[in-house]
Amino acid sequence: MITVYEKTTGLTDKPTHYCPGCTHGIIHRLVGEVLEEMGILEDTVGVASVGCSVLSYEYFNCDMTQAAHGRAPAVATGIKRVLPDRFVFTYQGDGDLASIGISEVIHAAARGENITVIFVNNAIYGMTGGQMAPTSLIGQKTVTSPEGRNPNIQGLPIRISEMIATLDGAAYIERVSSHDVPNIAKAKKAIRKAFETQKKGLGFSLVEVLSTCPTNWGLDPTESLEWVKDNMVPAYPLGIYKNREERI
Repeated sequence: MITVYEKTTGLTDKPTHYCPGCTHGIIHRLVGEVLEEMGILEDTVGVASVGCSVLSYEYFNCDMTQAAHGRAPAVATGIKRVLPDRFVFTYQGDGDLASIGISEVIHAAARGENITVIFVNNAIYGMTGGQMAPTSLIGQKTVTSPEGRNPNIQGLPIRISEMIATLDGAAYIERVSSHDVPNIAKAKKAIRKAFETQKKGLGFSLVEVLSTCPTNWGLDPTESLEWVKDNMVPAYPLGIYKNREERI
């Protein structure tokens, strides 16, 4: 019998805790596959964030540590400076990275820290009950914006990739999505490119992955994938926002 698909050794065998239809699991798999295919699992240290992905240290089959809320880039900076031969990445949601941790990621990028950030954007606070996040869309209803996000009251969404790309220390910044197979394939290529950027010592890399949150969006899994395509992609255009290698 021909093996069509085999589980990556980049992930442990522990079942994940994510809700049905959440694409965190897909993004985990992509990271695990890239680490395995690059042959760097034994040389990688991941930093788990606080939020729905707080237990990612139980799923990635590499050395992992846990950071305080929003502080993953600072922890990753310390690890990389002490162990410069290691591949170091953070795995963060939008509540963790774009809210309480936004200063950490901005300054890590500005310093050109040679780390990789996997940024999962589902436009809402997932673990704590569906509150409005810095990435929530205009008009999006959450438990803290029940009438929809109003830019005159709650302000406008923050586009992290565009902002980080303006910093000189940023080497590779790309936004991808996880809502269908072609985009998942592109997401994997972007994640690999980010780790290759780190391998070459070019500086800070970040891959933003648009993701789903069926539970807090009040949608079924299929509807949530369509919501990403119809609402999130127009608001957060996909593509490469910075690639320092192209200018070398």
